[in-house]
Amino acid sequence: MAAARSKRFPGETDDYRRARNHLLQSEVKLRRQIEAVATERRRLPLGGEVRTDYEFQSADAAGEGVNTVRLSELFTPGKRSLFVYNFMFPERVGSMTPCPSCTSIIDAIDGASRHLVHRIDLVVVAKAPIERFRDHARKRGWRHARLVSSAHNDFNRDYGAEGPDGQQFPLAHVFQRRGKKIRHSWSSELWFAGPDPGQDMRHVDFMWPMWSILDCTPEGRGKTWGPQLEY
Repeated sequence: MAAARSKRFPGETDDYRRARNHLLQSEVKLRRQIEAVATERRRLPLGGEVRTDYEFQSADAAGEGVNTVRLSELFTPGKRSLFVYNFMFPERVGSMTPCPSCTSIIDAIDGASRHLVHRIDLVVVAKAPIERFRDHARKRGWRHARLVSSAHNDFNRDYGAEGPDGQQFPLAHVFQRRGKKIRHSWSSELWFAGPDPGQDMRHVDFMWPMWSILDCTPEGRGKTWGPQLEY
């Protein structure tokens, strides 16, 4: 910490440096707290066994046809962790418009997935038919993230990403494969905890780098701005 506190930038005042050093101490504490929470998350016992080998719609290798893939088949050889993101793209509710916020997330994750799949498996699940989801992906220029549709199964509802009226919710999940069994490991349950005053749930901010960048600026996140499909 001493070396970091001695760093000064051109033109800064003593008042700025004192305030920045105080903030730096807070940032170090936050870094330690983030790691402490991550360690606690890794130490979770395995959750419930997945008793349904859900069938999803998937695009074929050429990206044109449609085939069926089971949850167990989303695990590739040598990997035992599967990260799933529930993308809000309704099958029936409203106009079937893909969620702008979820789109913003996958805009970033699509590129990161090329790196992630060297350690884990990753899939993005939407309730809309795979043809619609695939068309949206093409418009956005996504090329790497694996996309599947849950239009014909109860995965979203069983794992908290769908309401009784078919409304879709953005949740992240981790599943673990142990031998022939698949177990639920973790989900972004901050969604169910509700937001703090003046905030959104922030339950999937860990995979949404846009907000972390804005948090570094004096403007911050703002009160009303949010990502859009078109600007």
